[in-house]
Amino acid sequence: MDDARQLAQNLGIDFLTLPIEDSFAALLGTLKPVFESGSPTASTLAEENIQARIRGVMLMALSNRFGSIVLTTGNKSEMAVGYATLYGDMAGGFAVLKDVFKTIVYELAHWRNAKAGYPLIPLQSIEKPPSAELRLEQRDTDSLPPYAILDPILRAYVEEDRDFEEIVRSGAEPEVVKAVMALVDKSEYKRRQAPPGIKITARAFGRDRRLPVTNVYRGQPEPYAPHTPN
Repeated sequence: MDDARQLAQNLGIDFLTLPIEDSFAALLGTLKPVFESGSPTASTLAEENIQARIRGVMLMALSNRFGSIVLTTGNKSEMAVGYATLYGDMAGGFAVLKDVFKTIVYELAHWRNAKAGYPLIPLQSIEKPPSAELRLEQRDTDSLPPYAILDPILRAYVEEDRDFEEIVRSGAEPEVVKAVMALVDKSEYKRRQAPPGIKITARAFGRDRRLPVTNVYRGQPEPYAPHTPN
């Protein structure tokens, strides 16, 4: 919140704080009888995603009332592996970072600050470990390889059409490559429901690269981690 407030101040834009605690508690109360009958792991993930979806509802309500378009926040790395919540942070009308890998997002942020001559984008928001912030001490690396490892694999698989053996020969760990490729294929159904966005590479998701939504014929291995948001 501090980083968002500082960024809004630096850019001269409105800053709103809309708490979600009451909405979250109300939904958990309604769902409690059903959640208690399910598995603990599934319940935890569902509770995390409810938070993102409440925010999506509020953002779309503001869009309806004031006529503003909601910009989704997902970058190409997250969209590739499905590290996003349908009807949550994926809710919106335009995806500015849809074709920009996470590592490039960092490079662009540092470039913009250098151009401004001061931390226009608060350094804390760039330097702290990336997190969906849906549970205490959550980190993206709980569910994914570090982006410095993930992005080269994604670039090879998504943009360059390289197969498993080629990517492994480039120096990537075989098990990580298998898991990342499985996540990319498995997440096609999410990308089909994502808003349009800016294209900056030769191979963007959408018309440039589409897979069958049902692609279990590949005999996919288990995902990298069990808590990828959906």
